[in-house]
Amino acid sequence: MQQIMTRNWTDAGARATLRRIFDAAVASADPGEAIRRHLPKRPKGRCVVVGAGKASAAMAAAFDAAWPDVEISGVVVTRYGHAVPAGRIKIIEASHPVPDAAGEIAARAILNSVCNLSEDDLVVALISGGGSALMTLPAGRMTLADKQQINKALLASGAGIEEMNAVRKHLSGIKGGRLAAAARPARVVTLLISDVPGDDPATVASGPTVADPSTLSDVADIIERYRIDLPSAAKEVLARHDETPKPGEIGGEVHIIAAPTQALEAAANVARLDGLTPLVLGDAIEGEAREVGKVLAGIARSVRTHGAPLKAPAVLLSGGETTVTIGGDAAGKGGRNTELLLALAVAMQGAAGIWAVAGDSDGIDGTEDAAGAIVAPDTLARARTLGLDARKFLASHDSYSFFNRIGDLIRTGPTMTNVNDIRAILIA
Repeated sequence: MQQIMTRNWTDAGARATLRRIFDAAVASADPGEAIRRHLPKRPKGRCVVVGAGKASAAMAAAFDAAWPDVEISGVVVTRYGHAVPAGRIKIIEASHPVPDAAGEIAARAILNSVCNLSEDDLVVALISGGGSALMTLPAGRMTLADKQQINKALLASGAGIEEMNAVRKHLSGIKGGRLAAAARPARVVTLLISDVPGDDPATVASGPTVADPSTLSDVADIIERYRIDLPSAAKEVLARHDETPKPGEIGGEVHIIAAPTQALEAAANVARLDGLTPLVLGDAIEGEAREVGKVLAGIARSVRTHGAPLKAPAVLLSGGETTVTIGGDAAGKGGRNTELLLALAVAMQGAAGIWAVAGDSDGIDGTEDAAGAIVAPDTLARARTLGLDARKFLASHDSYSFFNRIGDLIRTGPTMTNVNDIRAILIA
């Protein structure tokens, strides 16, 4: 029987516990362990390994090491700084979240690697979050510049990840099941680390090996709803009415080998050992980051003041991908996790006995060098002593600069995995 710890919560103790909770969630999605637990049936012929995502290089290294006696080749693309040696599998680094030329080169190499295969051959697709931007192959007469323009517009629009990916699939030569279609008649097995609520394989990395349920009509609605200005070449692609492969048109196996729910379960286990009662709010908490921050602050206050929906000491755990809609002349630095935390701190107004952490499990919040940050009861007070107005930083979407100035950013470096955002609020 595990011994439960009890304690009087100090600032140092709360911060250390939150960091252990966050680190445990990330460690639960270790790509190497996940791959070794889900190796497919060996092929009669060749094995071609392809992949895209922030965890794909680490996945490829584990796969190559697990099958030393099988003929393996392949190409995988990951984010700059996330590459590791993967034996016989070539690793290409590219840009995220905005595509670059290296991502286009990688996409063409991946597509070429699965051509001219037989029924005896096996294609193993190693897919994780971030793959949509990393593996970019413009459809029709579109250029890389067109894709970059669209991606920037989508990221700033406030659209959800499923909506963004629906657009990306229909403007791509490799996503939305098109990679699996190119691999026929070979057997295709997808090993997937999910970073999306609900773990929908068609959404992670825009589902290059999975049939696409979204339609051109859906894409038209999304473009109109978020007022996304498309380049003329992209409009031509959509006007051709060239649909992505739909359910029943392509086959293959898909295995989810790590997911946000597993990460939250690991976090809850650590919380219990530190004497906290965990409440998992779910892995699908979405919406504007600053609004979600306000809501989470309200729940934390209720726990602290009224013992509802549970009694302290407790920890509120959640995952999911919030959004940050950039408007006006805002030109600050930050990601959705630090923006959520800054909004939470403003809403908390220094309430005693409440600390919070939020970070991206891949180690990079947005495009900055931090995974996320920590909020404490004295966050606003310490900021005021430095002459910092938290509300002004929030208004200008400059949350990274705020937390950097007060020394509360969390920097892990690339974690080589990605099960989306991990949030924990500790109520003493």
